[in-house]
Amino acid sequence: MRAKHNLFKLIWMLFFISEITSKFEFTNLKCNCVDKLYCTIDYCYLKSVNRSYKYLSGKLHLLQPPITNVKVNAALYQRLNGYKPFLYNITLDACKLLNNRKSNPVANYLFGIFEKSSNLNHSCPYHHDLIVDQLATNVIDHHVSAVLPFPEGDYLLESHWFIDNIERAVFKVYGTLS
Repeated sequence: MRAKHNLFKLIWMLFFISEITSKFEFTNLKCNCVDKLYCTIDYCYLKSVNRSYKYLSGKLHLLQPPITNVKVNAALYQRLNGYKPFLYNITLDACKLLNNRKSNPVANYLFGIFEKSSNLNHSCPYHHDLIVDQLATNVIDHHVSAVLPFPEGDYLLESHWFIDNIERAVFKVYGTLS
């Protein structure tokens, strides 16, 4: 009789567990200004404030503003015996995306990850430095677990930035979802 009661309690408890949460952590960040005459990287780092609050920050200093024509190639990779393409590899006109956010749902999803932490909040032209300041892991947690659930694993988001059809910068963000 007691075993049935305990089994009933276990089933009742499992019934109310409706959400499994993931945890994203940054593992590495690489920022590279390909064209040294066009831009420089002022800073690019990961910071761990404590066990639960970690963020990334970066600043790209423009040597030849304004920016009026930007294309971005963003690709997501998952680590499976090396980094393999996973889910997205898109190239888009960033100026058009910032004019009409609903034009590309995939780009809007990727942009939504860092939009509140950056100064990329208006359309072209850009006459100032480009900054991503304190992009916290909890923002990425929300995007990769609640908005579009991802499987556990190691990931790389690599973006190549082309200004006036010339590759100017490459950013690589590495992370683990567990």
